[in-house]
Amino acid sequence: MPLAKGSPDYRRLTMAMLFAGFSTFSLLYSAQPLLPLFAHDFHLSAEAASLAVGLATGPLAVGILIAGALSDRWGRRPMMVAAMFLAGGFSLATAAAPGWPALLALRFLTGVALAGVPAVAMAYVSEEVDHASVGSAMGLYIGGSAIGGMAGRLGVSLLTDVAGWRGAVALVGVAGIAMAEAFRRLAPESLHFVRSAPPLGEVARGFLDLFRDRAMQLLFLEAFVLMGVFVSIYNYAGFRLMAPPYSLGHAAVGAIFLLYLLGSWSSAWFGGVAGRLGRRRIFWMPVVLLIAGVALTAAQPLALVVAGIGVVTIGFFGAHSIASAWVGRRALAQRGQAAALYLFFYYAGSSVLGSLCGIAWTRAGWPGVAWFCGALGAIALMLGLVLRTIPPLPQNEVTPPKPLGTD
Repeated sequence: MPLAKGSPDYRRLTMAMLFAGFSTFSLLYSAQPLLPLFAHDFHLSAEAASLAVGLATGPLAVGILIAGALSDRWGRRPMMVAAMFLAGGFSLATAAAPGWPALLALRFLTGVALAGVPAVAMAYVSEEVDHASVGSAMGLYIGGSAIGGMAGRLGVSLLTDVAGWRGAVALVGVAGIAMAEAFRRLAPESLHFVRSAPPLGEVARGFLDLFRDRAMQLLFLEAFVLMGVFVSIYNYAGFRLMAPPYSLGHAAVGAIFLLYLLGSWSSAWFGGVAGRLGRRRIFWMPVVLLIAGVALTAAQPLALVVAGIGVVTIGFFGAHSIASAWVGRRALAQRGQAAALYLFFYYAGSSVLGSLCGIAWTRAGWPGVAWFCGALGAIALMLGLVLRTIPPLPQNEVTPPKPLGTD
């Protein structure tokens, strides 16, 4: 019998999912505030230092396409447990990396391991929890993801001032292993998992069917471009704010990540408005906010720079919540594969565009970053205007899906 809200096993599962979300995104993005220190300690350019993030999100993007199929054979819970322990272990080892190539190799392995959590989480919850309670269970996973992404970045920034970046990374790795053990103890055994092995040809046809839908193509591109703007702003803000004329300390720069709280509000608010007024009508609004925020960051006063980053955060999470839910509604019977493809493009944008923006920073400083992100924002707006002209499919799902990813 599926787990019902209020039962002891349901409470254990929701706590386990909270740990899973928190651990995944704290381990994935804890390197982001350390990029200026990596550049200094290893004598790197900004774009080279950004590989510490890009070489984790890149393999995560590819791994998401594979992990779901592997979990059909191996089981959801075992894959999530193994992924969390491996990711925590690789993160702990990163603290002792003897040089830059070793650090990048360990970040790459961390990304590969972490793919086993977001790719499987929805399937695990959907199989074990009754239909009426799935939303609240996934809500805790998504909430844990958002908090973990913020706490990992902020925690590392604060700990670095006390224990150096190696000590901070080691503590994050230990925390990841502890949360993996908590997940293993709390997460109920899978009672409704049915082992399957769909032919590769069938899986490939499902992906091709999704790409035949022009709206899906545009939504996947939106994920790529929007995430590229968001991660670029946060990747290189530290380089700017730690340099003159601001010369902020590492902890002060880390506090910028508290702006993620605005993203949590924005995601829920824009998602609600889109549900009432229609995604086509309002998708352009958070994208315009994103572009306006990028423009604000080009100002010199610190208050305006921080305000600009906040507006970018509001715009990004608002647009992401609409686009990801739009994918789920349009996918019909292929929601799992649609979610995997959306997340692939989402994290590919983080990896590819986040690293390319480093070239803009190296050659032109923050004006280069602002122009790069502004151009991406303009592309996102144009894609959104084209999306508005594509008619909806003849269907009307009763329950709108949750957003597919959080950071």
